[in-house]
Amino acid sequence: MPRKAAEATEDARPASELIDARIAELGDWRGQTLARVRALIHQALPDVEETWKWRGTPVWEHNGILCTGETYKQAVKLTFAHGAALPDPKGLFNASLEGNTRRAIDIHEGKMPNATALKALIRAAAKHNAAK
Repeated sequence: MPRKAAEATEDARPASELIDARIAELGDWRGQTLARVRALIHQALPDVEETWKWRGTPVWEHNGILCTGETYKQAVKLTFAHGAALPDPKGLFNASLEGNTRRAIDIHEGKMPNATALKALIRAAAKHNAAK
């Protein structure tokens, strides 16, 4: 799956390599989940741009930030930069619901959001960015 690296990183590796390394270093369900989410993002938007920001956060962009992929002990968190403006008919957003801009999906071990709904959300985020 082709990946683009948009920005230089502190160790000069392309963002796609840094994301690969993060997935490998996690070595557990969080790495598997991040890899699965990443694949779904690329299926939804084959020309998505991968970046690495804020000293270690995978970011997917398409005319601006779509979402970030943060990993925590109990969850993989997909934070959508403009999630509050996006339609979410399947109710994927389950975190950061109180803000006026961002929304997030916390994915816990053994759980995975509906693939079709997640891809639709990614496409809606790209459409929102293109309209700005």
